Amino acid sequence: MAQLAFGIFGAWAGHLMFDLPILQFSTKARTGLGQWTPEFVATFGLVLTILGTARYKPQAVAASVGLYITAAYWFTSLTSFANPAITVVRGLSNTFAGIAPHDVPMFVVAQFAGAIAATAIASTLFGEPFGPSAISPYAPES
Repeated sequence: MAQLAFGIFGAWAGHLMFDLPILQFSTKARTGLGQWTPEFVATFGLVLTILGTARYKPQAVAASVGLYITAAYWFTSLTSFANPAITVVRGLSNTFAGIAPHDVPMFVVAQFAGAIAATAIASTLFGEPFGPSAISPYAPES
């Protein structure tokens, strides 16, 4: 929820800085397999990067996420949304980066599918099954 709330606040702040209407919805149509596949790929790679780094070098997770997102910006056709909160917020900005609100749900589906696939494969690649405690030392034990 924090990502979504602060993402919305950031979009509104950006609109103010560029003298745009604060409240707006994107009209940029982004739909189809050629749009959803890169979201699956970007999210899959991001989650796999986080889980692998968390397992082998936890202190480097922040750097690895930054490096991965920078790379995914260039190797995906959509500059890698890779996060449902960002996807929703991009529906609230009618700029070049926007995504029409009615196209948001399939992006979110592709992102969740990528995250689920990466989590399943991470267990095979990195050993034991992954849960919340694999990423955060503050997660409750199951």
